[in-house]
Amino acid sequence: MTKKCSFCKAEISDDSAFEVCKTCGHKIWGEKMFNAIDDNMKKARDVGDLYQGSVTDVPVRRKAL
Repeated sequence: MTKKCSFCKAEISDDSAFEVCKTCGHKIWGEKMFNAIDDNMKKARDVGDLYQGSVTDVPVRRKAL
C-alpha cells in the first residue's frame, strides 16, 4: 500500500514515519526542523512508541526501564 502526503497527496515511501512529503515538510517547518522531526519520528517508530494504543499487530516493544 502506498502512502500519500497529507497536504499535496504526492506518493511517499511506505517506510516513511509520518505522512508528509519532503517538499511539503520543508515548506511547512523548514529543512532543519523537518529533518529533526523526521529523525525523531523514525526513532520512535523503531522502538515502538508510535504504536501505543494500537489495536492491530504491534512490533516488539523495547523493555521498560
